[in-house]
Amino acid sequence: MSDLLEPSKGKLLIANAHLEDQNFRRSVVLICEHGENGTFGLTLNRQLELTVNEVIDDLDDWNAPLYLGGPVQPNTIHVLHKLGDKIEGSTEIVEGVFWGGNYEEIRRLIEVRAATPNDFKFFLGYSGWGAGQLSDEMQGGSWYLSQATKTAVFDDPHDKLWSRALRAKGGEFAIIANFPEDPRLN
Repeated sequence: MSDLLEPSKGKLLIANAHLEDQNFRRSVVLICEHGENGTFGLTLNRQLELTVNEVIDDLDDWNAPLYLGGPVQPNTIHVLHKLGDKIEGSTEIVEGVFWGGNYEEIRRLIEVRAATPNDFKFFLGYSGWGAGQLSDEMQGGSWYLSQATKTAVFDDPHDKLWSRALRAKGGEFAIIANFPEDPRLN
């Protein structure tokens, strides 16, 4: 199988247009970790009505969007950022996109205004698959894969990310990007 067809860190999982699971319908998930024990990812295009400061007490004036990372452990907070080596313990997922790191350093950078809301994406929960589960879903046609980019993660509008990610794949995927959510309304 080609590298682009295998799930791995730094790839985007793009939901098939016909995927009915409400947790993942038309979702785009950044794979942060993938191995023999399973897969961990964050759904990039499920912005919540809540803001970061409404959920994290010590970030009172941080009025930034909050995203639903996935249905697993929705009481946990996860973060993607652009700050790389400024945050100890962060992991580079794809060039210019980092995951996690020392929360106290993140909080300090925010407090002293050494970072802006555009440097971060905060998530409640995550998307997870046990060993072999994602491979089974991919073989069943539930997901497409593409290479993640910093632009897709931080700059593409969440409500257009699914169709833009498919269009970027080109060919038949560009056509799929135009499928209506409910074909009966076409």
